[in-house]
Amino acid sequence: MTRQAGASTTGIEVAVVTGLSGAGRSTAAKCLEDLGWFVVDNLPPELIATMVELGAQARGAITRVAVVMDVRSRAFTDDLASIIKDLDARGYKPRVLFLEATDEVLIRRFEQVRRSHPMQGDGRLADGIKAERHLLTPLREEADLVLDSSALSVHQLRAKIEDAFGTESATRTRVTVLSFGYKYGLPMDADLVMDVRFLPNPFWIPELREQTGLDAEVRNYVLSQEGAEEFLDRYHDLLRLIGAGYHREGKRYLTLAVGCTGGKHRSVAISEDLAARLANEDGMAVKVVHRDLGRE
Repeated sequence: MTRQAGASTTGIEVAVVTGLSGAGRSTAAKCLEDLGWFVVDNLPPELIATMVELGAQARGAITRVAVVMDVRSRAFTDDLASIIKDLDARGYKPRVLFLEATDEVLIRRFEQVRRSHPMQGDGRLADGIKAERHLLTPLREEADLVLDSSALSVHQLRAKIEDAFGTESATRTRVTVLSFGYKYGLPMDADLVMDVRFLPNPFWIPELREQTGLDAEVRNYVLSQEGAEEFLDRYHDLLRLIGAGYHREGKRYLTLAVGCTGGKHRSVAISEDLAARLANEDGMAVKVVHRDLGRE
């Protein structure tokens, strides 16, 4: 292959995702979205260059564009091949990802979802797969990366795409540590909920009542209570295991809710301390949100 892909001189990265139906294009599209790519599915080939140009004019709002293509676009291979060459000439240097699988695996996948092949017509499923494989042969030969998903789980396929198209920051698990007050209701988007109402409430200390968990006096009071440090140590260890498992499973977002009565003292202090601990973990990007701070 003579094309030099991936070395864009325009400030925007371009990827074209194509391949056999049933080989994992939808998984690839979702993975690229999670990695921060602007993904367009089944755009007509003649509009790809226009889409990329619009992205390049977005003044940094869009820096990575991925176009997912399949044989539902008629005049597919000739048009797409010429568009890729045109993008090359304009300096975008698109990377082409081609997904494939064996006939046996593709047939099994189509039968599991009880769908017909887009090129099957009045023939058999195997006929549609054969016709598509023949049609896409020129594109496969020009691809920068060919992934055979036959023996890959969804998570393994995602991992390979992340290795090829992700950055270190994009592949981190994004953790939101969210403090809240039970009297205002549980956060609906929480993956895990910690209840820290077992700790004494600074609200009943007159000099601490008007302060919050962001203030040193409240923080020191909460963290000095019996069981507070042990609780944080053990929960931190637990979150290491959970975070590693989420990463292996391709889950890139985790919301950890920490609740006390009003969301002002204990939950805020514990959230800040826990977030600081998690920020030192590899593979995690952490932010803190205090949902109910200031409501009372």
